Amino acid sequence: MNILGISALYHDSAAALCVNSEIIAAAQEERFTRIKGDSSFPANSIKYCLSKMNGQLDAVAFYDNPILTLDRFLHNLKGNEQSDVILKKEAYKVFGERLTICKTIREFLHNLEVNDDYKIYVCKHHISHAASAFYPSPFEKAAFLINDGVGEWATTTLGVGEQTKLTVLKELLYPDSLGLLYSAFTAFCGFKVNFGEYKLMGLAPYGSPKWVKQILENIVDLKDDGSFKLNPSYFKYREYQQMYSDEFAKLFGIAPRTPESKIDIAYMDIAASIQEVTNLIILKQARYLRDITNCKNLVLAGGCALNCVSNGLILKEGIFDNVWIQPAANDSGGSIGAALYAYYELTKSIRVPSLFDSQKGSFLGPEFSKDEIYTSLLKHNAIFKYYEDAVIYKEIASRIKDNKVIGLFHGRLEFGPRALGHRSIIANAFDNDM
Repeated sequence: MNILGISALYHDSAAALCVNSEIIAAAQEERFTRIKGDSSFPANSIKYCLSKMNGQLDAVAFYDNPILTLDRFLHNLKGNEQSDVILKKEAYKVFGERLTICKTIREFLHNLEVNDDYKIYVCKHHISHAASAFYPSPFEKAAFLINDGVGEWATTTLGVGEQTKLTVLKELLYPDSLGLLYSAFTAFCGFKVNFGEYKLMGLAPYGSPKWVKQILENIVDLKDDGSFKLNPSYFKYREYQQMYSDEFAKLFGIAPRTPESKIDIAYMDIAASIQEVTNLIILKQARYLRDITNCKNLVLAGGCALNCVSNGLILKEGIFDNVWIQPAANDSGGSIGAALYAYYELTKSIRVPSLFDSQKGSFLGPEFSKDEIYTSLLKHNAIFKYYEDAVIYKEIASRIKDNKVIGLFHGRLEFGPRALGHRSIIANAFDNDM
């Protein structure tokens, strides 16, 4: 059974092809268009995935339910002074494409002369994330923890995967969102929302978490089970203008950082503080999840699962015996989750967890032969030298030792935002100037 999974029209658009329960191909649209976090309909990714397909297409699964997302958007406008302006400027821009996604898919595939007897399904956003985390994992049973900005209404989802069934046990709903909380601090510290969160995480170790108490007393009302309420007076993301309010800046006694400006210690301290709060929230959620499920295994997905600091603490604290994280934990991975969920829901097949890596190292994208690479080098008049495999790694090691920066390009493209060695820039980490 050939199933095409699609995530699109928010950020990190992608496509994936599954044959039954096997992940055959997956790629993010930004890798083709060179637009970071490209949210457009993933035409190039779909074409690539279909190039790996044998036979006819049986189903297409979209990773989000546009009707439920529209419901949240309309509720957001109630009581908002600028509702009329926002409706006129944002409504079609945000939802026009989503509400007609099935039509767009059919027209696009028709133009590619794909058979037209497939069916299209939509999958709830957090179920797509949960499916992407559980089904490729090596576990017969596992608890799942999903945290992101928002999917339809859900912002945090706790549940259990067993055999083929995903059971949701608890959800937190918009506007109380760990992902949006972290993004507000990302924006305040001068980084771009949905793209700069990893920079905020990287900035945190340079500062001191001096603001944790103030954040927990004023912004985040955190409970023992990891659930929380956000103080709306500190945020403006419900108004589609900016992430934080003027009260936010008053609390820290500093103006928002101008993007690309020098990073002062004050912003390092703020980054360290929100990272510490994030750690507290996720650890409380993980402990609560272990208590209510008694599962020894945990799987993670959703944008917050890219926070490797919090992930590492879950492992270090020994809350679960085993942890498996979807490499494409952001929205791109929803394409895999939607496709796999559709397969198990449609076929009611028995799931047999793989003892090996069913995600295939997350090397799921395009690859190029030596002849193709050679032809491209000649076409661009590149200066190059060919090395046999037995020699090239010694050459790379030697150049790193000499503080050269190396671009690695070989094998299949990684799926997800981490450089795993196939499309990577590597350098000497021992050199302070590097």
